[in-house]
Amino acid sequence: MRKPIDFASKFTIASIFSFLLVMGCLALLLTKGLNYGVDFRGGAEIQVKFSQAVSLQEVRESLVQAGVQISSAQSIGDEGDWEFLIKVGASSQDINKVSDSVSQVLREAYADRGFEVRKTDIVGPKAGEQLRISGFQAMMWALLGIMIYIGLRFDFKYAPGAIIALFHDVLIILGIFALADKEFSLQIVGALLAVIGYSVNDTVVVYDRVREKEQQLGKLPLVKAINAALNETLSRTLLTSTTTLIVALLMFFMGGGVIHDFFFAISLGVIIGTYSSVFVAAPSTLLFEKLAKAS
Repeated sequence: MRKPIDFASKFTIASIFSFLLVMGCLALLLTKGLNYGVDFRGGAEIQVKFSQAVSLQEVRESLVQAGVQISSAQSIGDEGDWEFLIKVGASSQDINKVSDSVSQVLREAYADRGFEVRKTDIVGPKAGEQLRISGFQAMMWALLGIMIYIGLRFDFKYAPGAIIALFHDVLIILGIFALADKEFSLQIVGALLAVIGYSVNDTVVVYDRVREKEQQLGKLPLVKAINAALNETLSRTLLTSTTTLIVALLMFFMGGGVIHDFFFAISLGVIIGTYSSVFVAAPSTLLFEKLAKAS
């Protein structure tokens, strides 16, 4: 039989580590900021295809030499498809001109290689700003709904811990995106909402066992109930997280450039969410219980 792990003895070190990590991510977000994608700041996405071999580097160089300021360019589909997605930022005055100039440059440079524009999506700066606001509002509403659910499902002493854990997860993922200068788009907002759902599910499993242990152990301190609950749910947590992470990593490495950043965020969320369920949500519940007793 496995010897129980004394999680409570590690809460102080874990809390200091998490605090410093979150502060570092906040500093990055405030100083460097996020690299917003075309759908959040306005611009054009042009999907192009060639019937003969063309490399991504060739496409980039052709556009740069023509003076087109591209945000990003990536291959999509299989290697032999010679299909690319080009993203270009632009103001509301020149957004259509920029889109046309990208098509014209590539058509002139690769007329002999069967060039065609498959799709063009244009987002104005005002629409992009509204999408950005709506995306962050969606995350805030999700957090509020989860707090109410946790409070009604268990006890309101558990709700702050769950919300702190979720803020912890989201801020660290945003900080890593800022550090790596990865594009933050509507797709990543979807990934963050999925991470919020995954993380709170893990936290609810732990809280459910804590409440069960509280009822069994009677007047024993909450810390003992948390320690027992974490030990009993550890194998389930690790199995679930490992299985989910394997799938996310497979999609990250093999799913292609279009979904690369989405599964990068999901992979981070699984790792960080599993950690926060044990070392952020549980200590926060203990802290709020102490504060409640002190008041």
